[in-house]
Amino acid sequence: MASFDPDESEPLLKRTGREGANMEAEKKPSSRPMSRQQLVVVGCILMCELCERLTYYSVTANVVLFCTNTLKLESTTAATVSLVFSGTVFIIPVIGGYIADTLAGKYNTILGSGLIYVLGLFLLPTSAFDYTDFFGTDDDGVPFDLSTSMRRVYYFMGLVFVAIGTGGIKANVGPFGAQQVEDLGPEAVQSFFNWFYWFINAGSFIAFLGVAYIQQNVSFSLGYLIPFISMIVALVIFVAVKSKYKQTPPGGSIIVDSLGVCCDAGCRKFDNARKSNGGKYPDDFVTGVIAVLRVIPVFLLIILYWAIYSQMQSTFFLQGERMDAKLGSVIMPIAVLNVFNTIIILILIPIMDKVVYPFLAKYNRSPTHLQRIGLGFVLSALSVLVAGILEIYRKKDIEENGVIEQKLSGDTFNASSISIFAQVPQFALVGASEVFASVSGLEFAYSQAPSFMQGLVMGLFLMTSGIGNYVSEAILEIVKEVTGADPPDAWFPEEMNDGKTENLFFMLAALMAVNTLVFVVVAYFYKYKAPEETQYLEAEKVVDPDKPPPYEQTTGGFHENHGYSEHPESTRL
Repeated sequence: MASFDPDESEPLLKRTGREGANMEAEKKPSSRPMSRQQLVVVGCILMCELCERLTYYSVTANVVLFCTNTLKLESTTAATVSLVFSGTVFIIPVIGGYIADTLAGKYNTILGSGLIYVLGLFLLPTSAFDYTDFFGTDDDGVPFDLSTSMRRVYYFMGLVFVAIGTGGIKANVGPFGAQQVEDLGPEAVQSFFNWFYWFINAGSFIAFLGVAYIQQNVSFSLGYLIPFISMIVALVIFVAVKSKYKQTPPGGSIIVDSLGVCCDAGCRKFDNARKSNGGKYPDDFVTGVIAVLRVIPVFLLIILYWAIYSQMQSTFFLQGERMDAKLGSVIMPIAVLNVFNTIIILILIPIMDKVVYPFLAKYNRSPTHLQRIGLGFVLSALSVLVAGILEIYRKKDIEENGVIEQKLSGDTFNASSISIFAQVPQFALVGASEVFASVSGLEFAYSQAPSFMQGLVMGLFLMTSGIGNYVSEAILEIVKEVTGADPPDAWFPEEMNDGKTENLFFMLAALMAVNTLVFVVVAYFYKYKAPEETQYLEAEKVVDPDKPPPYEQTTGGFHENHGYSEHPESTRL
């Protein structure tokens, strides 16, 4: 493939001035269409991601319901299981990024993680299967079946393997896909991430609309068999074009070297770590560490956003169980509300990618990454505000009209006569917030990271989601401790009908509002990195199927002497 001249590249969204309002490149990078081979490769990566996300969301869709129905756990404990699992899933990418960058490479890490994933997915239907129907009874007439404690063991072991597998894939599949098109310029990378996120949500759409229905209304054993098959299909698609991928071999221990830079610099005076000033580390490596440290304040403020986002699988789900789930004569799966989160994403991403952003760029009014993330924060705060208002009306309806008994997968809930579809606005607002906060966050992490740290930085970004789930769980535990577990004063009791959960929602909205104000200040002072500042100019050998060896190329373009170039750079954060 042709080389991409680093002198012709521009920031993904260039900002001028402190506000960063004008981010259109002063000269646009040359734009070339994808080759047929690139279309096939990118198509396989996107389809692999669709199947993997279908798998993941099929697992997470009804965690709370499976734990209360099959594993006989309390609803608050089930919510904890859901949050801890989701949190762990997003912590693992840091390790996955490290392994890919330093030991195995992105392709091998994705493949190995996928195999671990499949092992966990095998254990999930094992924990749900009704063995009595298959094996009958023993000679004494005792039904052959797993005890509840053994089902819990299989299920939690399965979740552990799933967390390891999906975490290893998450950190690497996005950067791996972007690597296939980066020679076409930053516009191609931006478009890839937009469509990458579109395929993620296409997979979640199928999971929440179809698989969740099967789990709730048919059987969990069949409902967990589908993601097992889907993940096998994902791996087959991914491996099918192995010889066509551009692959960058792993380097040294980025984490160890980065920590070494920080120690030598005292996290302030980075000149001390530069070789040009007598330090142990190449100047451009030190510049790369500075770039990573600068995004950490932004990442820290994204954590609370993910705590709000996690309400869809915990408090929103518990609220939905206590609303009328019937659509005509059909009992809809509670997880189906996530479809409306997905629909808004599937609609908004193409509109933003093909209409809004190009239109704004034409008039030099492109929003920065951080401006888009801030808008996502505002929308997420509105989502829990709306949920709190709905909770007031839901309990008021119960007081005036009484409860209806609603059976979901064998469990009976005292529900309001208000339809679960009244939750659509809060789910849609979360979906709209993802288009700005999550998509732009992925793009921000990729564009601000040196090529040799992309796996690690993407892992750090994904880790904010995991920490957000843990923060959400911590908030719930603090609320239970402060307000108690007994109605009517408890904000998060075992039975939501008897408590004041609306206060919990309003508190989350207030916390997000304060977080957004702090984020505005951080974004105002953030300095975007020029493209040359994110290139690690030590030569990397890129395996390119279009060129016979030797073919030496850096990830950002050719570098003739394979050395380090000097860039004027502030040595303070």
